[in-house]
Amino acid sequence: MRFQDLLAYKKGFEVAMEIFELTKSFPKEETYSLTDQVRRSSRSVTITIAEAYRKREYPKYFHSKLTDADAENSETQGWLEYSLACNYITIEMYQQIVEKSKEVGRLINYMILNPEKFGSKNN
Repeated sequence: MRFQDLLAYKKGFEVAMEIFELTKSFPKEETYSLTDQVRRSSRSVTITIAEAYRKREYPKYFHSKLTDADAENSETQGWLEYSLACNYITIEMYQQIVEKSKEVGRLINYMILNPEKFGSKNN
C-alpha cells in the first residue's frame, strides 16, 4: 500500500486543499502570518503521516510521527479559529473545515491505537 492510499492521508489532503483555496481570499497583510501558517500546518499533517508510514517498521518512530501529525492538525484548527475571529471566513466555513479536521484527527488516533493494522508492531 502507498501512503497516499491511507484514509487519514486522503482526508488530510482534502482539508489542506480546501484551506489553500479558502486562504486565497485572505488579506495581503496576512500573507506571511496567518495565511502562511494555516497552509503550512494543514500540509504538514499529510506529510507527517507519510513519514510515519514509511517508518512504520519502527514502532516508536511511527507513534511519534503520528502524534506530530495530530499536533499539526490541532494547530490547523487553532489557525482556523483565528481566521474566524478576524472575519476572514464565515462560521459555516469554519465549522465545515474544523469538522473535517476532527475526522482526520480521529483517523490519526486510530492509526496510533492500531499500529499493527498499518504494518507496525504494537508497542
